[in-house]
Amino acid sequence: MTPFSNRITRLFSIDYPIIQAGMIWASGWRLASAVSNSGGLGVIGAGSMYPDVLRAHIQKYKQASTRPFGVNLPLLYPDIDKHIDIIIQEKVPIVFTSAGNPSLWTPRLKAAGIIVVHVISSAKFARKAEAAGCDAVVAEGFEAGGHNGREETTTLVLVPAVCSAVSIPVIAAGGIANGRQMFATMVLGAEGVQMGSRFVACEEASSHPLFKEKVISSQEGDTKLSLKKLTPVRLLDNEFARQVQAAEASGADTETLQQLLGRGRAKKGMFEGDMAEGELEIGQVSALLHDILPAATIVRNTWNEFQQALAHPLGS
Repeated sequence: MTPFSNRITRLFSIDYPIIQAGMIWASGWRLASAVSNSGGLGVIGAGSMYPDVLRAHIQKYKQASTRPFGVNLPLLYPDIDKHIDIIIQEKVPIVFTSAGNPSLWTPRLKAAGIIVVHVISSAKFARKAEAAGCDAVVAEGFEAGGHNGREETTTLVLVPAVCSAVSIPVIAAGGIANGRQMFATMVLGAEGVQMGSRFVACEEASSHPLFKEKVISSQEGDTKLSLKKLTPVRLLDNEFARQVQAAEASGADTETLQQLLGRGRAKKGMFEGDMAEGELEIGQVSALLHDILPAATIVRNTWNEFQQALAHPLGS
């Protein structure tokens, strides 16, 4: 495959503008290194890692790949300062921040020579990320599995709105799992895509095999945006998701929802494989996924499909 050049590939020093999202309990060093070694950008998901675990994953990544990589860092994480210290000490080249105010940590990361990308769900927050000094933004639509905006703006609407609002490069996310969808978002102005759900259903993902199987067997309508009073996420249908929906329908307050969520609910489902009582975060595009593939195959298929769409945009 011939390398592609645009602002995103040049910013990250990668061959193809395909970014693997840093999903909790799925995006460890194995997945990140497999994606980066295939020409995309692999990302380690720090949101489900204690500081010492994050350091271990970064160091193992460096043993498996010499290609650029990133770390996804939810800014609401309680040990955020420790994670920042490790990222700087280990010379992580790229950081994707999410779920918080980018102006709090972007200056320190930039001072350490780190490329900073912030995940946003509206044009307003895109402008704030640009003002904070971020090098790019991920415009993540309502279809996505995690960090969804309360505005519920779909990717098809969000991407062009964000592209019009900022001058920095825009990466599209939410509902993207193949090259045709990638082509559509690039037509709208995006210069790259971030895919999460497609890489959850991946051989190298650290998510539990039962979760992967449930993802690829899901149908349209099997996911719903939930926990909007806390941090909105899209949940795959199971007993826990139905409990959340019932609580929200009855007007439960944030304290009640927090008690229902408890601690370790996401780990219980996505990492340990409890398909009934675990929290199962996944995007709407899971309904289009039917196989568990190696990361290299996902990158290759996505790029080949993009090239075919580019050559024949009207299906001719």
